[in-house]
Amino acid sequence: MNLVQEWYTQETRYSEEETYHRPISEENLFYHAVSSGDIDFVRQNCRQQKFAETEGVGILSHDAVTNLKYHFVITTAFITRLCISAGMESEQAFRLSDFYILRLDNLHTIHGVIDLHDRMVLDFTGKMRILVRNSGMSKPVNVCIDYIYAHIKERITIEDLADYTGLSASYLSRLFKKETGTSISDYIREKKIEKAENLLKYCDYSLIEITNYLSFSSQSHFIQLFKEFTGITPKKYRDLYSCSSWNVSEPKKASATQL
Repeated sequence: MNLVQEWYTQETRYSEEETYHRPISEENLFYHAVSSGDIDFVRQNCRQQKFAETEGVGILSHDAVTNLKYHFVITTAFITRLCISAGMESEQAFRLSDFYILRLDNLHTIHGVIDLHDRMVLDFTGKMRILVRNSGMSKPVNVCIDYIYAHIKERITIEDLADYTGLSASYLSRLFKKETGTSISDYIREKKIEKAENLLKYCDYSLIEITNYLSFSSQSHFIQLFKEFTGITPKKYRDLYSCSSWNVSEPKKASATQL
């Protein structure tokens, strides 16, 4: 049997058995989390052992360990290129990729491959997190940015950040605006909208679920603010961008208005 005949035989068998791959949206969300430095999301993914799941995942080898190794290489290749697109120095990214893939040669158990996968994705994520944060700003501003990043699902006020940094709200507001070029309130709104964009692109959350998840006051307010930042409604954004591209860059934001 030649390759063409073998392919169509296998394709027919898959159709009869109703064997399907899982939706790509979950993988997209994970890859974007790594390339954007979302360490909490990636840690949770590792704790849930998502990489070890076999349902809906392609069979690349009939040997379980070899199959997982092949998926490891694919994952590492995607992450490497997405991190480069997001700003990681290409040589560093490729050397890191080579380092972890070479380590596979010495692994002969599923547990060993899973453990190396978790180390690899957390290493890339940690480096991207540092890259995102290392902007030459003062410590109080970096602390604020880190707090906003970690608490983006919550309702964050300037008073919360002032208490957290030990500075007065007025001084912190002036310092933040001076170093970032934007107000604290606008920055928080922008980051919430960026998170909403990711959820619309990579997840199946409804608008009300996103509204509640990101602590907007109402769905109508979320829609209004989203349109002010992106120029289109959340529904239109999902129609245009949902699972359509591996590009990690985001659409240019419009100027912010009142939250």
